[in-house]
Order: sequence, then structure tokens, then C-alpha cells
Amino acid sequence: MRGHNINIYFSEETYKKMKPLIAQRKVSEFVNQAVEKELEKQQNQEKEKLRQQLIRGYQLVAKSQNRKSEDEIWDATSKDGLE
Repeated sequence: MRGHNINIYFSEETYKKMKPLIAQRKVSEFVNQAVEKELEKQQNQEKEKLRQQLIRGYQLVAKSQNRKSEDEIWDATSKDGLE
């Protein structure tokens, strides 16, 4: 697997919590998995935000179409007998 080396700073508290849980040669794998999970979570939040925007947009269009239909009915009704 290709990758890139980077330096990451952890607070002393975070490092003390990590050290007993992660094998010495597995820190990169652990950090990579944690970042991947967070990225996936962010992507899912963005998708949900877009989905909600689409729903609102479709609802507005539907309301607009309903209003247009009602306007046409009223226009037809208001012209009855005025000719």
C-alpha cells in the first residue's frame, strides 16, 4: 500500500490513553482507520444535508404546482357568466 508520512501531534493525555491500547508498530494503521471513519461520517453528513435540500426543493415545487392548479380553477370559476 502506498502512502505518505506525516507528523502528528497528540496531547500528553491522548497519548497516554492510546499507548496501552495500540501495539507499537500499529499506530499508523490505527490513526488511518480512525481518520477513514471520520471522513466517512463527514461524507454521510454532507449527503444527508444535500438529500434534505432536495426534499425541500421538491416540496416547494409541489406546492407551487398545486397553487398553479388552484389558480387555474379559480380563474375558470371567476370567469363564469361574465362573458
